[in-house]
Amino acid sequence: MTQPCLAPSTVQIGVCVLATDRGLSPTTLARAVEARGIDMLFLPENSHIPLERNRDWPPVDGLLDPLSRLYDPFVALSAAAAVTERLLLGFAVCLLTHRDPINTAKAVASLDLLSSGRVILGVAGGALDVAMRNHGTAFKSRWKVVRERVLAMRTIWQQEEAAYAGEFVEFGPMWCYPKPLQAVGPPIWIGSNSKWVPGRVADYADGWIVYRGRYEGDAIADLRAACEQRERAFEDLSVALMDAPWDATEASDAVARGYRKLIFLLPPADDTLTALDRVASIAADVRCRVGG
Repeated sequence: MTQPCLAPSTVQIGVCVLATDRGLSPTTLARAVEARGIDMLFLPENSHIPLERNRDWPPVDGLLDPLSRLYDPFVALSAAAAVTERLLLGFAVCLLTHRDPINTAKAVASLDLLSSGRVILGVAGGALDVAMRNHGTAFKSRWKVVRERVLAMRTIWQQEEAAYAGEFVEFGPMWCYPKPLQAVGPPIWIGSNSKWVPGRVADYADGWIVYRGRYEGDAIADLRAACEQRERAFEDLSVALMDAPWDATEASDAVARGYRKLIFLLPPADDTLTALDRVASIAADVRCRVGG
């Protein structure tokens, strides 16, 4: 008989699910994730798939159907919050190029307050240039837009009379409530894999969602270097590995390299509950190996 592991865990385990109207409901999914002792549930965002597309991100191939059917993550995570108690509720990712920053700041703050401070806000610009233009954002400006909208939302969360003036976001002094439960707002993690991301994370974010195998470099070392350049403490940031390996030894090795958050990407064609059972088994093994 396998002996239970009693060592305290130093890693958080999460899952990212392409939650659509053809799969489990958000409430059923959230209950199942929490019941298995998994720490975090991440949902992606995609408003629509344009039929005519000028530029596609290669990994989109084969995912056009689920990406066109995703639940709105704010609605789905609100439903998840209502039926769970400890499960962290993550966006992987919220596409800020598709969203008004004032409304988004209010939605994030509302979800954080109503969930007792359980929100992790993963953000990015997106990959489909036509979809961005449908929302009023030029592809070439996407990361400038993301940065300004992050800074503007933080201003709204942290100031009683918020004002912001930038190239893409501008508003005069205003009142906007509720404020998030988390003191300075939910942690903001950037979900992207280009060579510029370490600098962006060190500049204005709280963490990085690194997609396994897509960042050309040593993400941990590069983020440390970016933090030194910007005089930020690397230890204050979170580094999460998206698409964590489905092998306990490999997953534990990732933790040893500095990834303190592991996010397992559930294949859309797999049976979700069976996949969650596999994640729970791997998580138990990893926690025993790295705990304490």
